[in-house]
Amino acid sequence: MKIESRLALAILNGFDAFFAEYQNITLGAQARFEAADWHGVQQAMRDRLDLYKQKRGLVAQSASIITSGRLNDRDIWAAAKDVYAELIQNHDNYEIAESFFNSVYCYVFKHEKVRDLHAFVLESRGCHEHNADSILRKYRYEGEISPLVRQVLCDCEFNIPWEDLDRDVARIEEVILDQVRHRLSRERGEVLIEVLESVFFRSKAAYVVGRILNGDVIIPFVLPILHNDSDGVYVDTALLDPDDISIVFSFTRSYFMVHASIPSEYVAFLRQLMPHKDIFELYMVIGMPKHGKTEFYRFAVADTVSSTDPYVTAPGIKGMVMLVFTRPDFGYVYKVIKDRFTPPKEMTEKHVKACYQLVKRSERGGRMADTQEFNMLAFDKRRFSPELLEELYREAPSKIEEHGNVLLLKHVYIERKMVPLNMYLSDATDEELLSVMDEYGNAIKQLAANNIFPGDMLLKNFGVTRHGRVVFYDYDEICLLTDCNFRRIPEPRTEEEEMSATPWYQVGPNDIFPEEFRLFFSGNQRAKKVFDKLHSDLYEPEWWGNMQQQIRDGYVPDIFPYRKSKRFEVR
Repeated sequence: MKIESRLALAILNGFDAFFAEYQNITLGAQARFEAADWHGVQQAMRDRLDLYKQKRGLVAQSASIITSGRLNDRDIWAAAKDVYAELIQNHDNYEIAESFFNSVYCYVFKHEKVRDLHAFVLESRGCHEHNADSILRKYRYEGEISPLVRQVLCDCEFNIPWEDLDRDVARIEEVILDQVRHRLSRERGEVLIEVLESVFFRSKAAYVVGRILNGDVIIPFVLPILHNDSDGVYVDTALLDPDDISIVFSFTRSYFMVHASIPSEYVAFLRQLMPHKDIFELYMVIGMPKHGKTEFYRFAVADTVSSTDPYVTAPGIKGMVMLVFTRPDFGYVYKVIKDRFTPPKEMTEKHVKACYQLVKRSERGGRMADTQEFNMLAFDKRRFSPELLEELYREAPSKIEEHGNVLLLKHVYIERKMVPLNMYLSDATDEELLSVMDEYGNAIKQLAANNIFPGDMLLKNFGVTRHGRVVFYDYDEICLLTDCNFRRIPEPRTEEEEMSATPWYQVGPNDIFPEEFRLFFSGNQRAKKVFDKLHSDLYEPEWWGNMQQQIRDGYVPDIFPYRKSKRFEVR
């Protein structure tokens, strides 16, 4: 057997081994939920993220042996790609298998000279066309809603009892009658309920996902199910508003665990429910970040080709650590770590990368944006504004390579574009101000409950999504909350100490003084007044100390991707 054939087979075997173990971790999600093993849930999420790199590394080791010292011969890889394409021609998950091949190739060649000749850079065949019947449970409406709802819930097949099934059925029926019954008509044909056969699990919740069909009317729904911390489960609410469902599956809440032997089938169905979301977002949702990254790259290339807008410095206050740029017509920003940080920032590039990795592996509670990390990302230099080029060469020259009109950025983070909170506040109405300041405080508290201290909580480091949610996106100073030492500022002992421009007391490297958080509102007393009314407890060291103790005691918070007003019963 030729070298290229053995190499292709080794990579495919590695992919199949990865995917089998990936599914096994995912299959444990229901048992962890039923046992209320919330720490196990978090560990499983980290294990599943780590699995991909582990398998890729093992395959690269095998490839080195198989190629007999010719691992860096790109001609062998070009031939292996052709063989691999034939091997996966009828593979159920060929598109994810292509991404795995790409990962091994990029690992071997350190992301340099990635071309479609050697890897699956461009889309090879388009999306899967699958019969959705294989992943759906279907229920026909015969005049009564409650029997259908009951059957949908019973078909979840939880191995612990429902707290009060009759109550939950009645509540869901009431929502359907109130919100969507008027949109259904026998004149359009029969009414069907279609539900994905696998339940989605994330953090402390399970989610039933489906839709109501009536002719050309499609009404998506999500039923969040929670554990009652004793021996039962209950439905917390019924979400039928597309915006509410979009938030459940937002870019701040990726990596659900859902058993999908053919993930593309689930992606296709979810896209029917949320047509505004791109394919790459939905692969992220179901816990396929590496293939999601492949799809994002393809999306970004196509979007760039169809645009004439230049790359420019992102609006807002310039960062001390990151140089951020975008295109006005692009929904994402590119973040490059500067070579030298603006004082008083003193951390290293290694520290910044570790912070971003901490975010990737953390339970983000829907309050931190997911990021995509790229190495050796190529751009057309002619598309960069002169001002941005000058800034790149001034702030991050070591991150740049030029080859004619090709500008290579050696390391880039890509993140969803949001309106910086400080800019949003500049023209917010009183109603918007009240809502967004409550969101800002809740974001800080929910991050803390997940053992994340944002560090620099300036308004400019938080963004506002299209749904009005506040999300943290500047990670260079984050740390574990339990590593912090929250203190009250000592009272000055003398008039000289009181008038001193510098602290008269000793400050340790992990010391935090919550009283100083008021400074984050410098220049915006209108926002400060509202925040003080809603979240003044964040100025108290005791609040932070109590949260630290809860975390050390094993506390895992309940964080809902919907407003309290949506819940059937606030417990």
